[in-house]
Amino acid sequence: MADLPDKDAAFIDWYLAVVEAADLSDKRYPVKGMNIWTAYGLRARRRLDQVMIREIEAIGSEAVEFPTLIPETDFAKEKEHVKGFDAQVYWVTRGGLTPLDVPLVLRPTSETAMYPTFALWVRSHKDLPLAVYQIVNTFRYETKTTRPFVRVREIHFFEEHTCQVDDAAATRRVHENLRAFAKMAADFGLPYLALRRPDWDKFAGAAYSVALDAPIGGPRTLQLGTVHHYRENFSGPYGIRYEAVDGTQKLVHQTTFGLSERLLGGIVAIHGDAKGAVFPVAVAPFEVVVVPIPAAGAGPAVNAAASEITERLRAAGRRVRLDAGDERPGAKYYRWELKGVPLRLEVGRREAAERTATAVDRFGAKGTVRLDSLESDVATRLDEFDRTLRERAETRFRASFAPAATLAELAHSDRVRYVGWCGAEACGHEIERAIDGALLGTPEERFPFETGPPARCIACGVERDVRWAVAAQPI
Repeated sequence: MADLPDKDAAFIDWYLAVVEAADLSDKRYPVKGMNIWTAYGLRARRRLDQVMIREIEAIGSEAVEFPTLIPETDFAKEKEHVKGFDAQVYWVTRGGLTPLDVPLVLRPTSETAMYPTFALWVRSHKDLPLAVYQIVNTFRYETKTTRPFVRVREIHFFEEHTCQVDDAAATRRVHENLRAFAKMAADFGLPYLALRRPDWDKFAGAAYSVALDAPIGGPRTLQLGTVHHYRENFSGPYGIRYEAVDGTQKLVHQTTFGLSERLLGGIVAIHGDAKGAVFPVAVAPFEVVVVPIPAAGAGPAVNAAASEITERLRAAGRRVRLDAGDERPGAKYYRWELKGVPLRLEVGRREAAERTATAVDRFGAKGTVRLDSLESDVATRLDEFDRTLRERAETRFRASFAPAATLAELAHSDRVRYVGWCGAEACGHEIERAIDGALLGTPEERFPFETGPPARCIACGVERDVRWAVAAQPI
């Protein structure tokens, strides 16, 4: 079997090779950027969805599902939003052979689909807060090079939309979303920064946007998701008003929280290594693979022990796969390591006789589990694996950043840089030109590398009102 490209020297080649070799996605569908979810990749995606649903429902959101098509008349009501998506939308102009009176947009995101209905649902302060989410496909004509999970044209998308009584309540919701994502990211083992985007890079129609960015090697970052505060920017055009306690009519303030299959790309990019994908337990399509190793004279004992292990772990709620195929054990080890399974249990003649299994986690840590304590031993091994995965990711995360005191330091940077910035747009663009990338924004929460306020803006040298900002080359 061919070796994978070197992750550090050729990241994109490595990433594409892992996605294909681990059978997470099939890009051979005849529409560019609209890839096939394979059985193995779909298992991982469903696990991501379960974690997202758990955390968003814990803070009071309820599931809905709106139609895919949006009338142009509704789509066009928020001009800044339309301008931001104008080059990315797909249009439906005929129904069969009949031209449509009103052209339809394939949903790029759902503000313009949902908000005319929100104006019907929200009438009184008693109807607030309104918090709903959906997990649907969105469509954007991405003109750049497409890549599985991280840059596609049909996107598996999670989006929460809320209506709040005022700016303060909406701000609280933004921070509830950020805390919910922190819990998701802990399950996924993904360290990240929450960065408030500069005004020129915020979501179209938002008052401000907070992006969730993770370094993925060198100066590159991947945006994992975003939380937006809209204030009244959408409720005004769409007439989402409520009667306040004092009888006056007021516009709601709104927020959204968006995540997508990019999370799966982030897990591959951040945790993967020279052997392939590495899945945290919460996302792994299979937590455990059981590999019997038949030997001459062993009789049926090996296969019987492997089957018992599989059945007991499945009964305990574990996602487990018995690989009893005819391949040599080494080929099986290689394949399941490439697919990122957290734990492999090997059962040979000795293990069958001793009622044990040899446990090898994805990082190569080896030990023994006993069948008389199988379920608890496996749980311990998986917990240890997840802890190692998080520690490794956190170590790489901290090593991914370096300060820069001059614009010259940004050129040919081998890491993500944090810099002093005065907040002026002209200085922001100067920083972007220097790093040949983007000024991602300023930390919404405590910056983990800050040892003191930056002395001056890296671009203009001003010494007042300077704050940390992060500059990188987004993938």
